[in-house]
Amino acid sequence: MERRAARTVDAGGVKIGGDHPIVIQSMTNTDTKDVESTVGQIKRLVAAGCELVRVAVPDKESARALKRIRALSPVPLVADIHFDHYLALAALDAGIDKLRINPGTIGAKALKAVVTAAVSQQVPVRIGVNSGSIHREYLHLSRIDALVKSALFYCEAIESMGCKDLVVSLKSSSVMETYRATEQFARGNDYPIHLGVTEAGTVRSSTIKSSIGIGALLLQGIGD
Repeated sequence: MERRAARTVDAGGVKIGGDHPIVIQSMTNTDTKDVESTVGQIKRLVAAGCELVRVAVPDKESARALKRIRALSPVPLVADIHFDHYLALAALDAGIDKLRINPGTIGAKALKAVVTAAVSQQVPVRIGVNSGSIHREYLHLSRIDALVKSALFYCEAIESMGCKDLVVSLKSSSVMETYRATEQFARGNDYPIHLGVTEAGTVRSSTIKSSIGIGALLLQGIGD
């Protein structure tokens, strides 16, 4: 199997892409404001093999907890941001190692502020595009084409703001849509690709979906 060529992105010392081993990541499901529970779960995820852990930042209290959580975490952390760009800025101030944003839920001016801050602090950005946040210009297209074109649009926009440390994910609750969109996106660029299936469901169904979707892409040499 020949692995797809991708640029290298550094998230708190963890190298993503290039010829580096595929990075294992998971996400906490604790209340981020509960520092003790969140750090405890992070440590359990690390014991299970995770090298990066993503935490939700849904409100200001969670953002304020990040600094302490980061200080206690044994691995770099990714802040998961939706809608409120001020939470992304607060996460950066807290010392987060990587941002996950969905540009489709953040306005252009707000996106510029976040990207500028991330670049100044040398923090990489993951662009997360899912079937619920397709760019309005591509809503008339098939779901797969719309995911791909939305991702490429956001990559170009964010690169034009000076950020080249980008990781990209394209996700749908449909395994086949995720597979085809990611496979199509992987052609013709060198962005590291984060693999996953969104809204995966119960433990049983999510395990099956993730195994099929992620495994099939890895067999094609796609995924970082």
